[in-house]
Amino acid sequence: MSDHYEVLICGGGTAGLTVAAQLRLQDTPPSVGIIEPSDKHYYQPLWTLIGAGVFPREESQRNEADFIPDGADWIRDAVATFEPDQNAVILKTGRRVTYDHLVVALGIQINWNAIPGLMDVLGKPGTGVCSNYSFETVSSTWEAIRNFKGGRAIFTEPLTGVKCGGAPQKIMYLAEDHFRRSGIRDKCEVMFCNAKGSHFSCPHYTPALLDLCDKRGIEIRYKTNLVELRHASKEAVFRNVESNEETVLKYDMIHVTPPMGAFDFIKQSPLADANGWVEVDKNSLRHVRYDNIFSLGDCSSLPTSKTGAAIRKQAPTVVANILADRAQRPATASYDGYTSCPVVTGYGRLILAEFDYTKEPCESFPFDQSKERYSMYALKAYGLPRMYWHGMLKGRM
Repeated sequence: MSDHYEVLICGGGTAGLTVAAQLRLQDTPPSVGIIEPSDKHYYQPLWTLIGAGVFPREESQRNEADFIPDGADWIRDAVATFEPDQNAVILKTGRRVTYDHLVVALGIQINWNAIPGLMDVLGKPGTGVCSNYSFETVSSTWEAIRNFKGGRAIFTEPLTGVKCGGAPQKIMYLAEDHFRRSGIRDKCEVMFCNAKGSHFSCPHYTPALLDLCDKRGIEIRYKTNLVELRHASKEAVFRNVESNEETVLKYDMIHVTPPMGAFDFIKQSPLADANGWVEVDKNSLRHVRYDNIFSLGDCSSLPTSKTGAAIRKQAPTVVANILADRAQRPATASYDGYTSCPVVTGYGRLILAEFDYTKEPCESFPFDQSKERYSMYALKAYGLPRMYWHGMLKGRM
């Protein structure tokens, strides 16, 4: 295994593997190294439906080895520090790897411990505290939903950016639908505590989602951020993000979307912007200070939603610009901020939101995608996972 690569990729998740696969499919592919410590790969968009009991969690898991492209080296280690002035990455084992081009695709850090009391009970039977945001805890969401007999069910969204901006409310719609189908809806209070000031990032789809909440009797509290769980008394402490006033709400079930942010070793590196993200030009995806570094996906500073659909459009831009650099041609590929959020609104129903940097809809189908449809649910549940495993991660789309 080499200590130098023409393209070194940090991260073997969705973004890293997609870029690696597309590079290795070239007629004269560059040498590619992929730094990734995990031996499992997860299709995380499925966790919403797993949390709602539609699929077992094993459906979302595959072996990482099965998706390392032919000819690429899998460096089973983790990044410790970046040395961009020396074109080098230092690994946790102390190994130093150099590169011609670097792609940083390390995902996002989930800050579970930022909410005192959460980790004491998260996913434990009988506590009613659950989260879809890890493979280890996602099954607990379905256990909490199906065992819920009535009372107050709270669903939270933090002030920070999160993986798939719509996910915190998707599981709420599915839970509410399950309560209704189970005949207990009249015994349930469903509440969405959203630390942000708006319901959805693209205004075009907001009225449909708010109308849905109104019709289903879901209470929404904006600028209401979860800051603590008092599990002994089943109380959740929320803080208003403007006034700092605290509110304590009793819960019988609570689905927590934890705060998220950039990894500490990125924050402390020369690659970071003021918020800790890898600082890149939003169109070229090239680092603003280091011409031979690119970043995409959740760890980048791109001002768009952090979704796999966004990565599907970002990856070809990174690949095209790296190949142009290598051929000493102008690098003109540009990303327009496209992202997609399939908002599951119930069992067999979905609103497919698609938009770009302008927050205007960029819809793929010749009908109003702000309407709930089974066809879009089927695409989410059955079509997109197959496209992911057999197309995107293989560099074919």
